[in-house]
Amino acid sequence: MAESKRKDPRDYMLMAIEAMKQSKQEVRDDHPSPMVGAVLVFPDGEVEVAHRGELREGDHAEYILMDKKNRHRPLDGCWLFATLEPCSPGSRNAPKIPCSERIANARIAKVWFGEEDLALKDDFGGVSFLQKNKIEVEQFDSDLVKEIKILNKPFDDWALWKRNHRIEEEAKAPGLLYQQALNTNIDSLSDEALQLYLKRAGLTMDYKSPEFYQELFESDLLEKNQATQELVPTGNAILLFGKSPRNKYPQASVKAKVYYGTGENDVQSFDDALVLIPDQVEAWVKKVIPESFDRSSFTREKVPFFPPVVIREAIVNAIVHRDYTLDGAKIQLEIYPEKIIVKSPGLPVYPNSLKKLQKFTAKSYSRNKKLTLVFNRMGLMEEAEFGMDTYREMRDKYELPLPIITYNEPDLIVTFPRSAEAVRNLDSTEVLSKLNDEEIAGLDFVKTRGEVSRKEYEDHFGFDKKKAERHLGKMVSAGLIVRKGSGPGTYYEFITT
Repeated sequence: MAESKRKDPRDYMLMAIEAMKQSKQEVRDDHPSPMVGAVLVFPDGEVEVAHRGELREGDHAEYILMDKKNRHRPLDGCWLFATLEPCSPGSRNAPKIPCSERIANARIAKVWFGEEDLALKDDFGGVSFLQKNKIEVEQFDSDLVKEIKILNKPFDDWALWKRNHRIEEEAKAPGLLYQQALNTNIDSLSDEALQLYLKRAGLTMDYKSPEFYQELFESDLLEKNQATQELVPTGNAILLFGKSPRNKYPQASVKAKVYYGTGENDVQSFDDALVLIPDQVEAWVKKVIPESFDRSSFTREKVPFFPPVVIREAIVNAIVHRDYTLDGAKIQLEIYPEKIIVKSPGLPVYPNSLKKLQKFTAKSYSRNKKLTLVFNRMGLMEEAEFGMDTYREMRDKYELPLPIITYNEPDLIVTFPRSAEAVRNLDSTEVLSKLNDEEIAGLDFVKTRGEVSRKEYEDHFGFDKKKAERHLGKMVSAGLIVRKGSGPGTYYEFITT
């Protein structure tokens, strides 16, 4: 059936909140139960509603919807609205199946959730699981999230207390990169990397002084060996400053390759301490980019010279935000005459998403907080962004098209076209082949603004009203942007794929 029979998502959010208010407290628990309402919307517009404990004490609303009320029906393509983030793997005792797994197994197409479940072990653990299983996830409107939090305050207060207690306990047995790196010591760290950190971070203490080691200790980059009381590096320290990081983490590498367009290519591997790699990559890029012009059939007249600082920014983001738990997956840099590609293992961490990256609105929420902290202190990246400012400036500052951001498991891929023609060649749908150079520049403008009026488009490019309307109408017809509002309030919004 046509998806158009579904209502505005906010209508279902309101229905879920009303259902939430009917939730039943578990009498056997010594702590507050969360109030949860859920709404299941079928592709034909049919709706099912449930609340926590509706049929049996303690049953989750999502479980009631999917397994109790609709076990006999396929749920492929359904929408699900839940006032609380679906519980994640590991949050329920066997043989119980967490709601996020049920949702993935049922092939639900899209999930909206109200507030984060503070009782889960991992931040947004349920959301992350759904995204890894290629389910689109969005949060309720902000005003409705506030309403849900007010209703759930007793549970949230308890869950937050429980989380803080758990964090204190886990600090005694931290995760892979936060724990002591086995069979390493202070001598495993690179003098060059540590001295560069001191210099770039503006630290005035002497190298290898007790004050410097205390600084690293307080930053959780060094730990004390409980048997010897000696300071030893954590996994994060080995990645950031290690003489040979790949001895402990083989995936900690940047593999670079330049294709000259003549059948020739060069390969380079950057395997040093992470803090050294950005400068090394930039120096290599400055050498090979001009050569890629000289050897290929492309010329500087046909394709603008590509600024190495942009590649440096992309590599820094890849180093800091990649998923280091993916064994064997390395950051890859590929330079072609007409495009440059950076591949980074792992999807972005919630609350970021592929769509937010494609709209250039992502923030620098990283899974690797210690790496982010060090790179920020060294001035290698802005803590508040995800490289978005640099990317948004591509058109205006460098006269280059915006990067194209996609995902092909296990890599997040940022492709930098060097020309409008390269943009058209990269489009597998052939939709962009219908746009001329001016219209591709116009599409980039809408992307960086998110939404624009016809007047804003007209003024930015110095077009007359008729030309602006023709451009925008062509993009609407091609399904690249959507027209919203009416009359003077009409605007155009970019559509992510």
